Amino acid sequence: MLKHKAYKFRIYPNKNQEKLIAKTIGCARFVYNHFLLRWNTTYAETGKGLSYNQCSAMLPKMKRAEETEWLKEVDSIALQSSLKNLADSFSRFFNKQNERPRFKSKMHPVQSYTTKYVNQNISIDGNLLKLPKIGHVPFAKSRKLHGRILQATIRKNPSGKYFVSILCEEKIHDFPKTESAIGIDLGILDFAVLS
Repeated sequence: MLKHKAYKFRIYPNKNQEKLIAKTIGCARFVYNHFLLRWNTTYAETGKGLSYNQCSAMLPKMKRAEETEWLKEVDSIALQSSLKNLADSFSRFFNKQNERPRFKSKMHPVQSYTTKYVNQNISIDGNLLKLPKIGHVPFAKSRKLHGRILQATIRKNPSGKYFVSILCEEKIHDFPKTESAIGIDLGILDFAVLS
């Protein structure tokens, strides 16, 4: 059976990589807020919101525009993931699973962005983690990853520390059923007595 499992590690980017991470987080937030505003105005005017496909089609035009051409400097998959998160938030809102999506703030204590695994853009080489546009970043490899990498979320905490959560798809083997039972007695003198 295939199951998703996330592994969290601390990463140690250099000063240039920190600037690029901050720029990517800012661009992802800008794209999210920009399309949230367009979604809200379209809904107010027509009674219907936008879809992920409509927003995704507008994103390349935004990158070509003079006032927003700085969006080309960061990972394009991170910008697409930001749009996907917005579309998922609206679908959960219309299914009455959460509140209406709100604008993201630069002052929020935890800042993050997500990128997907495409053409070996996320990989591990010893104690170095390769991330799109950022390059190889040293990280604290505390355990081995199993399975296929699906995506990575890079996060900056209020303390200034950087972390990455890597989502993997791995095969889980079920234990064989034994058709036997055991009784456990919890007590004061003995913690647990088995039958």
